[in-house]
This record gives sequence, structure tokens and C-alpha cells, in this order.
Amino acid sequence: MATTFQCDIVSAERNIFSGTVEMMVATGELGDLGIVPGHAPLLTALIPGPVKLVLEGGEEQIYYVSGGFLEVQPTITTLLADTALRANDMDEAAASKAVEDAEKAIENRHADFDYSAAATQLAEAAAKLRAIRQLKR
Repeated sequence: MATTFQCDIVSAERNIFSGTVEMMVATGELGDLGIVPGHAPLLTALIPGPVKLVLEGGEEQIYYVSGGFLEVQPTITTLLADTALRANDMDEAAASKAVEDAEKAIENRHADFDYSAAATQLAEAAAKLRAIRQLKR
């Protein structure tokens, strides 16, 4: 049985990653998904969160995706993301401030407050922060 599989991470802007990996962990709508060689075919929606890739040899890379879809086929796994960033390229202080700002907006809502937009903003900021912190481990 194969010990690796082809993985592509593509955002609307560009190709983020393309290569062989031993494992991928992504955040699906129903929880975290672990993908290894020989995984059953799958198509699922993703929510904002970190994506961990274990490359050949055990090196780990962490990415953040704001949502999208994950497709698992016998020879390739493709993650189509709305937005995808390398965790190394993100600013922890900015992500922490975005979480605080979204929490304050939810606490201090007013008549024309859009709770859905604020909750989405909070979820994305918290997911970015999780990706950055996962990278530091």
C-alpha cells in the first residue's frame, strides 16, 4: 500500500501547495478530517480552520483556509479554498486583535447590528489564531 498521496491546495488567487504528503488534517463541517493514503473517496465542505500536512519524512506544514471544499480521490486529494494562507505568513497579534474586535462588536450590538457577519468574522479570526498557534507547537 502507498505511504503517500498527491495533495493540492488551491485558492481563488493561486496554487498554495502541490506535492506528496503522508497525511492531511482539515476542518470539515462535522469536525476534523484525517486523510491518509487509501482513504475512501470523499467530497465535503470545509469551515474556517487550520489544515495540517505531514510531508514525506515527517515535516509538518500548517495552513489556514477560510472555507471551501475537500475532494479525496484514489490518487489525489484536492482542497479548493475560498482563501488559503500559510500559517507562517500570518500575524498572531493581528489575529488576536481581530478576535477581540469581533467579540466587542457582538457584546456592544445596536439596532442595525448584523450578528451573522460578526459571528462569521469571529469564527474566521479564531480559526486563523488556531492555525498560528498550531504551527508554534
